[in-house]
Amino acid sequence: MSILNAVILGLVQGIAEFLPISSSGHLSILNNLFHMSTAENGHLFFDVLLHLGTLISILIVYWSDIVQMFFEVISFVNLGPLAGERKEHYPAARMFLLIVTATLPLFLILPINDMIEGLYYNSVFMGVMLILTGCMLYVSDRILPGRKTEKNMTFLDALIVGICQCVATIPGLSRSGTTITAGLATGLRREFAVKFSFLMSLPAVLGANILSFVDAVQEGVDWANMPAYLIGMAVAMVSGIGAISLLKYISQKGKFGGFAYYCWVVGVLSIILTAIF
Repeated sequence: MSILNAVILGLVQGIAEFLPISSSGHLSILNNLFHMSTAENGHLFFDVLLHLGTLISILIVYWSDIVQMFFEVISFVNLGPLAGERKEHYPAARMFLLIVTATLPLFLILPINDMIEGLYYNSVFMGVMLILTGCMLYVSDRILPGRKTEKNMTFLDALIVGICQCVATIPGLSRSGTTITAGLATGLRREFAVKFSFLMSLPAVLGANILSFVDAVQEGVDWANMPAYLIGMAVAMVSGIGAISLLKYISQKGKFGGFAYYCWVVGVLSIILTAIF
């Protein structure tokens, strides 16, 4: 793998993982139509490092929230029976429980994970899913602003968003776009919907990374490519931080429509290019 290849894939992973435009869809197009080296053609360990880079991006941007959740959960547990009486004083601990609830539906995907991953190689399917992602984003701009945050978001709301995260494991669908739209539909405040989407991705990305790491070790690591791999990981991390910051800013403005039009264009192009080539 060349360093340029690694840099391009790192940029795509970091930007498309967090902006609602589907990283899997873009990586599939680069692999299937432009024959760029990706995890699916012998670079699984690189895929692990790319996802590790984006995981670090979330940790950096939301570090204070993560630390607060950690200490509030410990304090909440130490209170024992008194915890229920004082739960309104522990919004970050409640956020942690909401994230756990939203993560549980992912276990339903494990039995059919291989079948879902097989869709990665169908560029027409990728195009259709990108078009569908664009439709979701277009609808999200027309949902009335909600008021819910970690203080009054219900566990049913978290479960609904978690189920939508399951659906978004289908290649070509944007995970962030799907979960943010679901959050808005349940009445979450726009800024909180973005935060919850990214924080709830931490256990999902970490779990997927652990499973992929085991597979990568069994496949074998091409140490000659390690410098390119590490550069790609660093690019994914830095671009991921920029993408999260950009989406936080855009969410304050309340408009994802530009991403919708982008997904429609890329989706249609993917279908047309597949037909040509």
